[in-house]
This record gives sequence, structure tokens and C-alpha cells, in this order.
Amino acid sequence: MFTYPLQKTALLLVDPFNDFLSEGGKMWPYTKETVEGVGLIKNLSALVWAVRTKNIQIIYTPHHHTQTGDYLKWKFLAPSHEGSRTTMLFEKNSWGAEFHPELIAKEGDIIAQNHWTASGFANTDLDFLLKQHGIEYIVVAGMRANTCIDSTARYGVELGYHVTLISDGIAAFNWEEIKATVETNFPNYGHRLLTTGEFIKTINQ
Repeated sequence: MFTYPLQKTALLLVDPFNDFLSEGGKMWPYTKETVEGVGLIKNLSALVWAVRTKNIQIIYTPHHHTQTGDYLKWKFLAPSHEGSRTTMLFEKNSWGAEFHPELIAKEGDIIAQNHWTASGFANTDLDFLLKQHGIEYIVVAGMRANTCIDSTARYGVELGYHVTLISDGIAAFNWEEIKATVETNFPNYGHRLLTTGEFIKTINQ
């Protein structure tokens, strides 16, 4: 049975912001159905608790906190980020850019540099931090399934990491986005696809 070398494993918690995960968040009208449908907060909370009890490193991989005009002059902005030109998602110093209250970083957790578009690796220190801590296995969960999650997981594989995706530890704007990530995209490049319960059982065996 596959086992994770705990000291070489890290949980990447991607964009667990109020704007995505909390009622009143700017994206909540779009994410509510899948966040509640998969039990995302419950699952992420269980995942975080379990990895902390095993001293597995948690690394938050947050999106850029926007300020007025940040994206206005971007020449080639991805279609999924076009709204960033005018919509202040994860606005700097706002409640929406804070982590969900049940997913707050604690002492010993690491917060990587903020990514500007989808991948938690592109133009950040995430790869450096993982290498500095001897991490070879990354477990990816958070938001949003077909953008930041898919891009971060795929980039991790390209950089040589063993990548696990938590299938019920992600949500999106609709079920089709999750289905595309879990059933089509990740199985074609990733290493392990597990539920929250399956991963917790694996690290507790």
C-alpha cells in the first residue's frame, strides 16, 4: 500500500479566501453550490487538522491581493481573469482577501508569495520553499478547481513533484468545472486522486 514520507510531504492550500468560501464574498454566488455540495469547509478543516497532527507541512498558496489598476495594462490576460481588470477580487486589506475563519494559518505554516494568475508556482517562491524544506510530495486542495488548482497541480508535476489531488477538497463555479478537473485533466498528468477520508486514512495507517 502506498505511504507518504511525512517529512517530505506538504499540503498546498490554494486560495482559501472569504471571497470564495464565505457568504458575502464576491464570488460566493458562483461558488456556493459546489462549496456546500462537496462539504468543502468541513473537508478542508479535517484535512488541515489531520496533517497538523502528523507534522506535515502546510503551505498556503494565495492569489494576489488586488489594488486599483493592477490588471488594467496586462497585455495578455487569460479569459478566466478578465474580470480582474475591473472586479477587485481578494482586494488588499479587505475581508474578502482574508482566509476563511476555519482555515486560518497557524504558527509553523508557511505562506508562499501571492500568485498573479492561476499557478501557485509561476513567478512565486513556492518551488524554492518546497525545496528548502525537503518536500517531494505535494497534496493540493482549495480553490478553484479548473484554474488555480489544475494549474498548480500540473506545474508541480512539471517540476518533478509527486502530486496528489483531493477530489472533494476542491470547488468551482459549477459542477462541470470540477468534473473536468477530477475526471479528465488530473488523471492524465497527476499521480494520486484521493478523497479527504482516503488521504487521512493513508497518513494514519
